[in-house]
Amino acid sequence: MKTSILEGKTAFVTGVASPNGMGFATAKALAEWGASLGILDISDRVFQREKDLKEMGITVKAYQVDLQDRAGIKAAAEDMIATYGKVDILANVAGMAYFGTEEIFKNVTDLSEEEWDFSIGINLKSTFNTIQAFLPGMIERRYGKIVNVSSVTGPLVANPGESPYCAAKAAIVGLTRALALEVGKQNITVNAVAPGWIKTGASTENELAGGQNTGMGRPGTPEEVANLIRFLASDDSSYITGQLIVIDGGNIIQEYKGPSELYY
Repeated sequence: MKTSILEGKTAFVTGVASPNGMGFATAKALAEWGASLGILDISDRVFQREKDLKEMGITVKAYQVDLQDRAGIKAAAEDMIATYGKVDILANVAGMAYFGTEEIFKNVTDLSEEEWDFSIGINLKSTFNTIQAFLPGMIERRYGKIVNVSSVTGPLVANPGESPYCAAKAAIVGLTRALALEVGKQNITVNAVAPGWIKTGASTENELAGGQNTGMGRPGTPEEVANLIRFLASDDSSYITGQLIVIDGGNIIQEYKGPSELYY
């Protein structure tokens, strides 16, 4: 439903390459409420998403940048200010893996330093770099909404072979809380969302099966995650900061997670 809740606001969203991903869904959700957009991804597919959004009548500018490139993301932030005059909302959606790569699944004893650094880089350092690039402007204007996409995996549960991912996503929560205390008096809120099993274009058969065994009996959608991010990016969430909000269809709260026909 289109409204003007975010009219006059500018949002910057990372991880906007896939047409079926949470980043693109977030960009659309924010624009639906009136926000102008900057979108970023390491893949040149971000320019196709820019075209898609423009065809919807949305004001948007795309950037192809590696989020581990601190100079590149700083340049994007500066260009956003030059283009729009300000950035009110930062949604850090990028993470896990990017197009052309795969998430690393290895036991701790088998991980190379390079593999560890790669996962920490794309899941944690990328978020830190983006925050550092956009936060000074928010502090100067004494207004901002930062939403970091963490995961249930790491802060709340874990899987064998995913130690770098778990460590990075848990660290995002720590970063979120510390930053919330640092900037709260500047009228800036910082929150994290923790998706569970979400059906995207990159979902594996195992992940989709996990979604079928949640409390709601289905995986979530990128749009459902985007709607939560949008709420946290709006002034309706003005007194919520430093929080991790789970969106997982009740998966975390159930003890038994096997096939429903064997229990519930």
